[in-house]
Amino acid sequence: MNTNTLLAWLPPHHRRPLLQRLLIVWGVALLIGLSTWNGNMAKGHPSTLDVSLVYAYAISTFIWLLTDVPRFVFKRLLRSPAPYYWPPALPATLMLLVGIPLGFLLGRLLGDAYSGKSTWDLLEHNQNRFLGLMVTSIAISVAFVAYFSQRGKAESLANEVTQAQLMLLQSQLEPHMLFNTLAHLRALIGQDTARAHAMLDHLNDYLRTTLQATRLPVHQALHPLGDEFSRLGDYLSLMAIRMGPRMAFDLNLPPALATAPVPRFILQPLVENAIRHGLEPQVSGGRIEVQARAEGAQLLLTVRDNGLGISELALAESARPLTPATDRTNTSWGLTHVRQRLHTLYGPRAGIRITPMATGGTCVVLTLPFNNPHEKA
Repeated sequence: MNTNTLLAWLPPHHRRPLLQRLLIVWGVALLIGLSTWNGNMAKGHPSTLDVSLVYAYAISTFIWLLTDVPRFVFKRLLRSPAPYYWPPALPATLMLLVGIPLGFLLGRLLGDAYSGKSTWDLLEHNQNRFLGLMVTSIAISVAFVAYFSQRGKAESLANEVTQAQLMLLQSQLEPHMLFNTLAHLRALIGQDTARAHAMLDHLNDYLRTTLQATRLPVHQALHPLGDEFSRLGDYLSLMAIRMGPRMAFDLNLPPALATAPVPRFILQPLVENAIRHGLEPQVSGGRIEVQARAEGAQLLLTVRDNGLGISELALAESARPLTPATDRTNTSWGLTHVRQRLHTLYGPRAGIRITPMATGGTCVVLTLPFNNPHEKA
């Protein structure tokens, strides 16, 4: 059983952060255990290190379990909606009022079972010390929950800003393609009605999937690779009708990769770029190949054409590190768009490699983080 199976009840994008928070809690529990043991020794209370650590870890883990996990398990009751699952102030306060004292008591009971002592004896003989331990645990827990909550809200705000930027980039890209297609369709209607009808059918499918995608919530920046290839197939079919025998294309998507999550519309700018700058200026036209493959923990998406090739200036610009100040744009719009999206969504975990083909044309390879949904432990 792997981690994803164990945490199947949790939204996929929250599994790693939840475990990261648990590791932070355990790190602080280690410090608390060491501090408690040292304090007991200084005050003349006999105690062993292992007992202090068991109490610290048991209390911290139970409080984490009862204050972090419930917002996912009881999301309806706590009114903690996706995608961030932070409940409003009143339900969050009630969750803390129940979860923290209950976690403290359960942790103490587990520590009692290990040490052979009784918390209730401590309450009877040294009430101040018992209350001090409880207040300290509650204060630390509230501080942690407040920190994680504020951090989550800050991340959600940053993510919404990021997705708004990506939607802006997409909105700037779409009209260009649409107006270009309509202009060619207008010319085709008077010359070849059958091809015009076929073009309209592909345009209808293309626009339907595009509009459906743009209505998704901003946090859903990814979609299955199969959907990306399907939409790309409609786009390339439109271009093939427009260019006739001057253009051929091939899409290669292994079935095992069809469900892999990728950024929406990440391939079309590269394909459009290849057609506009590589194939259309060439009298004989050319061929475009789009391929997906997995290499370990990476997903590689390749767009290859046998057109005129990329200029040395564009190649040099595309190799520069991506920053808001440098990516202004001497490179093509398609490359700039893709670079910005990869940088925004993945940072250094993703990349783009552009290589001139020895026989003419250009090869663009996108490298993305990849988690195979069919991988077994």
